[in-house]
Formats: sequence, C-alpha cells, structure tokens
Amino acid sequence: MKKMLLLMVLLSVGVYFLLSKNFPNVEINRYDSVETAKEQKAIENGFIPKNIPASAYDIVETHEENAQSVLGKFSYKEGDEASFLSGLTVSGEVYEGEGFLFKINKEKNMVDFRSKPSK
Repeated sequence: MKKMLLLMVLLSVGVYFLLSKNFPNVEINRYDSVETAKEQKAIENGFIPKNIPASAYDIVETHEENAQSVLGKFSYKEGDEASFLSGLTVSGEVYEGEGFLFKINKEKNMVDFRSKPSK
C-alpha cells in the first residue's frame, strides 16, 4: 500500500513538472460573468471577445503569455442570441467576428471560441 501511494505521488510530481516545462506560458482563467471578466481586464487584453453577450456566464479562457493563441468557452442566456449572431459572419458552422472564430451550440446556449489565426 505504501509503495502504491509513493508511486502515485512520484507520478503526480513528474506529470506536474513535465507539463510546467512544456507549457510554461499557458494561463487558464475562469469568470462567472462578463462583469468579472471586465474587472480582470480579460476583454481589454484580448483574451475574451469584445462582442461577448452581456448575459454570458461560466466563461473560461486559456491563453499563452503572448496572447497570440486564445481558446475559450461561455454560456449565455437565449435572449442575447440574436444580437450576438447579428454581429458575426457565418461560414458553414463557424462564425467569425472581432478577431475570433466561434462554434455555437444553439440548443445548449454555449459558445466555443478561439482567436483567429494570423496569416
């Protein structure tokens, strides 16, 4: 039993150091609302799209230190869907706007987003 516990601790420590070495500049942030994201300057810093619906909640974003690559998701209230979509252009299942690409699940009122790759 002690050997198993020691092995698990060593494995956990090893995984931690491996991930921190290979991904040292990645940050994950969570915001409960748009107001919280604004207070933390996540929108101002370009980690969250400027056109995020006012009702957005459960906002999560992951970005590199240099903010060249941003991934995230959020949920929103159905009443904001039409105004959010009106500011986007659509190509198949992908929406685009404000320097971001969006994949929208209208049934669950959820959005996955990522920064638009630079060419």
